[in-house]
Amino acid sequence: MDRKREIKLLLVATLFLAAGAISLIMWQKDDWRTVVIGASVTASSFIMLAVIWYFLGFKGDQYLLPVVAIFSYTSLIFLYRLFPEYAYRQFVWLIIGMLFLFSTTRIFSHLRWLSEYKYIYGVLGGILLIIPVFLGVEQGGAKSWLDFKMFNVQPSEFVKILVVMFLASFLSENKILLTKGSNTLLGFNMPGIKEWGPLLGMWGISLIILVLQRDLGTALIYFGTFLAMIYVATARYLYVFSGLTLFVAGGAVSYSLFDHVKDRFDIWLLNPNNFIELGDQEYNQAYQIIQSLFAIGSGGITGTGLGAGYPKFIPAVHTDFIFSAITEEMGLMGGLGIILLYLFFVYRGLMIAIQAKDDFSKLLASGLTALMGLQSFIIIGGVTKLLPLTGVTLPFISYGGSSLVANFIILGMLLSISHEAQI
Repeated sequence: MDRKREIKLLLVATLFLAAGAISLIMWQKDDWRTVVIGASVTASSFIMLAVIWYFLGFKGDQYLLPVVAIFSYTSLIFLYRLFPEYAYRQFVWLIIGMLFLFSTTRIFSHLRWLSEYKYIYGVLGGILLIIPVFLGVEQGGAKSWLDFKMFNVQPSEFVKILVVMFLASFLSENKILLTKGSNTLLGFNMPGIKEWGPLLGMWGISLIILVLQRDLGTALIYFGTFLAMIYVATARYLYVFSGLTLFVAGGAVSYSLFDHVKDRFDIWLLNPNNFIELGDQEYNQAYQIIQSLFAIGSGGITGTGLGAGYPKFIPAVHTDFIFSAITEEMGLMGGLGIILLYLFFVYRGLMIAIQAKDDFSKLLASGLTALMGLQSFIIIGGVTKLLPLTGVTLPFISYGGSSLVANFIILGMLLSISHEAQI
């Protein structure tokens, strides 16, 4: 496969980065050298990676890297506009993430052998989830971070990859039994405990630990990915319906047990248009989402322009609420552009799954794509008040080293599956 199309698209994406860099220089003239050097190194790194793949004969999808490049450029532009110190850190994590991306495409150029180690993924994932319960620090109501002084790591970002690998391996191995079933219940063919036992056991442990960490946003992403992969493997609506029923029941239990979950649901049900009538406690609880909606609304169709908005009124704007900042200064058109790019990413991921040569690769690509799509939908829905706010990151755009590196690993695995399908 000729990779010249990918290189051309990256050059077009570089024009977007150049426009953002020029805007930053005009807005903050004192530090123009940092902006120029950072933009040049970032764009050169993406193009260099594509050129290396070209000479190595890599045959992975040619559209995903340019899309991720635009996400990364948007991240650096807005982080620098908001808090330059976070942009510097994100730049370092971006380079590290690209190294992981390249390594993933080289080490896992053939993925089928990974299906033999499903229980290793389960055990390793469980260990990584247990460690923060005892040694982790709490941020944003979730005890899911490990503090290494120089930087923090969120193990659950990497566990989500292990969970998808476990599910892909288990479902590909038991696809027939799960589809046809070995028992009958109320006229429906159902799988037996032998097929469901290890799967639900590992899944239950993961969810329990995530509840102990109070990181329910990540638990929601895991559960949604699980349902998507079950449907891809079996094409049975019964499993999806049963899973959604369990989710609603779990949500009700979480609402009654965890104050921060109750607060977020209560905030979601509040009418922010009547914020003047809210009491002090309610207003303080809803402050983030109120400021987010103000920012999005003030952006209008075309936005206020880079540097002309007031997104810093939103707490955690560089992480959970960066989409609000983008929409305020780039307007509805900019926000829709980001959403369309995420939809295109999901489309290409599903195309890779369709083209995959074996069941494990199909399920792995489907699961990784569903994970990325659900995470994007959940956080964008949260900051626009379509859904209760859960506090997850916007893939490739929000500040966060663990999230960024994990997402580049996911990208590398999708590209590896695509490469294998073209051989």
